[in-house]
Amino acid sequence: MIPLHRVGSRSLFPKCRLLLTPSCSELADMKGWNPVWFILGGVALIVTLVLGLGCDGSLTEPPEGSGASQAGALQMGRPQVGTAAPNFTLLDLDGNWASLSDYQGRVVLLNFWATWCGPCRVEMPGMEVVYQELKSKGFEVLAISSDPQGMVVTRPFIETNGLTFPILHDSDYRVMATYGVRTLPMSFLVDRQGTIRHRVFGARDWNSPKARELIQGLLRVS
Repeated sequence: MIPLHRVGSRSLFPKCRLLLTPSCSELADMKGWNPVWFILGGVALIVTLVLGLGCDGSLTEPPEGSGASQAGALQMGRPQVGTAAPNFTLLDLDGNWASLSDYQGRVVLLNFWATWCGPCRVEMPGMEVVYQELKSKGFEVLAISSDPQGMVVTRPFIETNGLTFPILHDSDYRVMATYGVRTLPMSFLVDRQGTIRHRVFGARDWNSPKARELIQGLLRVS
């Protein structure tokens, strides 16, 4: 799971600090305070929060324009399908800065992942196959890792699995927050004009006929 302290408890959960770490004076004022119940309550709270941030194997999302979709988008502040993909700048494996705007004019698959996420690891070989076949036609993959350790863990993973598409590092989760990503993996397909055309929750076989047609359709029309 994503470490909650790395996400930023004050911004996402403004009351968590008080709930998890009461002051000594507050503890002293608790009549009949039992440390066992305090510990159990803290564990229950942590489990509740962590379950909202994990790996998601589903592929579905609320229909665009539906009440659930709009409410979720407003709550997370995530960009909508049909709107411009927010630009960002992150470090790659070589320590160089790379921005989404650098790939203007190409169809880009933005994939949010982490080395500890099982579904993320499963979908990457298929992603590599499609990347190799379509990159000469204007297709690009930007795999954005949320691993706190950065390239210390991503480099061995990439070398072991023979992946060649660009790996970017979002260790402080700022780009994830911008895109409203709460579960991994999550992907966005961006057309040549920089507009988000598809949002995919969970892992997908990117080498499947359906996924290929999705990408090739954008290569043809955009």
